[in-house]
Amino acid sequence: MTVFLTLVVIALFGITLWQMSKILKLSQAKTDNSQVANDKDNNLQGKLMLAFVIFLYLLTIYCFVQYDSYFLPESASEHGVDYDRLMLISMVLIMIVQILTQGLLHFFSYKYRGKKENKALFFADNDKLEFIWTIIPVIVLAGLIIYGLFTWTDIMNIDEEDGDPLIVELYAYQFDWRARYSGEDNELGKANVRYIEGINTLGLDVSDTYGKDDKITNELHLPVNRKVIFKMRSQDVLHSAYMPFFRAQMNVVPGMITEFAYTPTVTSDEMRDSEFMVEKVATINKIRREKSKKLVAAGDEALEEYTFEYYLLCNKICGVSHYNMQMKIIVESEEDYKAWLKTQPTFGEQLSAQASN
Repeated sequence: MTVFLTLVVIALFGITLWQMSKILKLSQAKTDNSQVANDKDNNLQGKLMLAFVIFLYLLTIYCFVQYDSYFLPESASEHGVDYDRLMLISMVLIMIVQILTQGLLHFFSYKYRGKKENKALFFADNDKLEFIWTIIPVIVLAGLIIYGLFTWTDIMNIDEEDGDPLIVELYAYQFDWRARYSGEDNELGKANVRYIEGINTLGLDVSDTYGKDDKITNELHLPVNRKVIFKMRSQDVLHSAYMPFFRAQMNVVPGMITEFAYTPTVTSDEMRDSEFMVEKVATINKIRREKSKKLVAAGDEALEEYTFEYYLLCNKICGVSHYNMQMKIIVESEEDYKAWLKTQPTFGEQLSAQASN
């Protein structure tokens, strides 16, 4: 250890001498003005700044026009209207500030470019300017935050006694989802991952009578224009229930139940037949057909035609198959929903079938 420390000291001493020699050379060097910008350089840089901001604006316009098909359609949930309005207000304000500040920055870079005969004029401080550029952002941001808080409070105001909400559990595990519907009592039975065994893949408490009429499915069916309260559980790691068309997302945390609620307003068929989605699906299928030709030419199978469906996705990177963790959502009329639900076996019926076997 002593030898090692000695070597370190010698190395540091050598570095010190090297740095001192560089400082000595700098002190003896003659002034070289060849790298100092002259009027020609400043004119060029000023014009380049103007050209860049014009290019930036044109690129922004092009992206909005060219890639508008990547935007989501109007929200398919009741609360999503307020969510989209808040997002639109935020984006408009950001774009206004961005256009003004970028334009002024690049224009001033050109207007006040360096000139040999000019001398810089500056103010050490200006209380009025400082007040203006401080108070305006404070007022705008305060307004956005307050509006956002009221919107968030309305969205997260989950009241099971309000109307006749549908209670659904979303159960996440690597790498799939399951939905559990409360039965006639509209109350989910108790569950815990410690009870997972055999067909009881969600860990329902078999001694809890409320859970006997619960129905477990691998598709999520929702009645249109009826409030749905989601209670979310995770079996293993952190997941995130993400339903972009409904403007809904909530973390699914191991060891606790998280909640989110919304009211679907557009059925799957209505969204599928909307002008926006018809155009989008046609574009996607055109791309898929081109890709299919290449796959067939290479000896692979052609891609199937794309058909729009709502999906529940995981928006947390939860493992190697995270990208494939999804469940189809079908929004339909109340009558169709009830007819589908009747065809699903209850947990009690599944237990009885297992016992008889």
